[in-house]
Amino acid sequence: MAKTQYETIIGLETHCQLTTETKIFCGCSTKFGVSPNGNVCPICLGMPGMLPVLNEKVLEYSVKAGLALNCAIAPLSKFDRKQYFYPDLPKNYQISQYDLPIAEHGWLQIELEDGSSKKIGITRLHMEEDAGKLVHAGSDRLSGSSHSLVDYNRAGVPLCEIVSEPDIRSGSEAAAYAQELRRILRYLGVCDGNMQEGSLRCDVNISVRPVGTEKFGTKVEIKNMNSFNAIQRAIDYEIERQVEAYETGEKVIQETRLWEENTQRTISMRTKEGASDYRYFPEPDLVAIAVPDSTLAKYRAELPEFPAAKRQKYRNWGLTGYDAQLIADDRSVAEYFEAAIALGADAKQAFNWIMGDITSYLKEQKLKITDIPLTPTVLAELISLIADQTISSKIAKDILPELLANGGSVKALIKAKNLTVLSGDALESIIDQVIAANPKELEQYRAGKTKLLGFFVGKVMKATNGQAAPQATNQLLNQKLNP
Repeated sequence: MAKTQYETIIGLETHCQLTTETKIFCGCSTKFGVSPNGNVCPICLGMPGMLPVLNEKVLEYSVKAGLALNCAIAPLSKFDRKQYFYPDLPKNYQISQYDLPIAEHGWLQIELEDGSSKKIGITRLHMEEDAGKLVHAGSDRLSGSSHSLVDYNRAGVPLCEIVSEPDIRSGSEAAAYAQELRRILRYLGVCDGNMQEGSLRCDVNISVRPVGTEKFGTKVEIKNMNSFNAIQRAIDYEIERQVEAYETGEKVIQETRLWEENTQRTISMRTKEGASDYRYFPEPDLVAIAVPDSTLAKYRAELPEFPAAKRQKYRNWGLTGYDAQLIADDRSVAEYFEAAIALGADAKQAFNWIMGDITSYLKEQKLKITDIPLTPTVLAELISLIADQTISSKIAKDILPELLANGGSVKALIKAKNLTVLSGDALESIIDQVIAANPKELEQYRAGKTKLLGFFVGKVMKATNGQAAPQATNQLLNQKLNP
């Protein structure tokens, strides 16, 4: 049977660390990078007699995430104990949600590489606590290490687990889903989406089946992917592995596999547990949760405009699909962009300045766009002065570093530096000098080598230190080169 006769079925389980200052059931800090076991207390360590209390912000963030993903918010929700024994779990059970999650039956629209879109179903969204972290001495895995240490700083950190329907059919679709989910959560401000620090972790459930078959194939879970590219590559590898197994008659077993970045392959970790293995039962120390309609209405009113709506709006403003996606990726950048447009800036020009020189400066200085003195008002003024030829693009680039560092009025700055563009008689005189100084190029131009117009423009710009008005320069040169 040829490989093209197989269909891939993929679903994602995404664990999103919520950006609360304290843990889900205690007052310990969630700050990343603290020395091992520096953010722990008797509650998150599971000491006898210690009772959990739900962090109200965790509930708020989870409900808002559910609303953003078009989910139905449960009229009644509860916590459960998920039993398993592992050194990074101090209580030997995890407080999670099983049969009554906070949100269910949602969807997320993704944009595909060919420009089309696809709706991916969301099965459920539930709250839970994170486990600790094992550090294996001498190896990045238990196998090959001499001993293991455990850091409980992450134990009790609030998570929101989002489970998709098995609607994804390829590695590229899975990466697009994970990226759009990350954008939405970051727009909400409920998760920073930093995969390198583990605040967004995706587990992939994948199986293959012959085309036309209704029954799912044997499901394999893949873990340990810390980038969207890794998600796509891990899926592509696993599809090939499972198809080859079916082709050669090898049995595909239900298991959890790890993605090895160095070898670009998945390797077996353990056989996959089922829900019955966890022996769920209701958490007796936490009350059931009911979110009032008035609170739901308040949370819904506080939702921002999301990336998909912004991308469509930006395309309507004349940006390409790629440019619209780029500028809409970060909420603060998108809001900065929109503020400049509202002040009269041309959309394409604003995009070029923001995603070009301004972004380069932000990366170099390790700043956010909200940190710089160059406000949308200043950017709109800069673009306006270029448009009416008060200054050239070169002058704008020359003064940009000062504006980025200090802000202020563009008009006042160019006046203080005497940087207005040259035009009229002064510009015409310089153009005459440039033409007279380059008789060979003038002869070649008039003989038909019209591309030399750029040569003369460059010479004029050099002679005027970039202060020549571009449109006037082109008009005067055309007149004088084509008498």
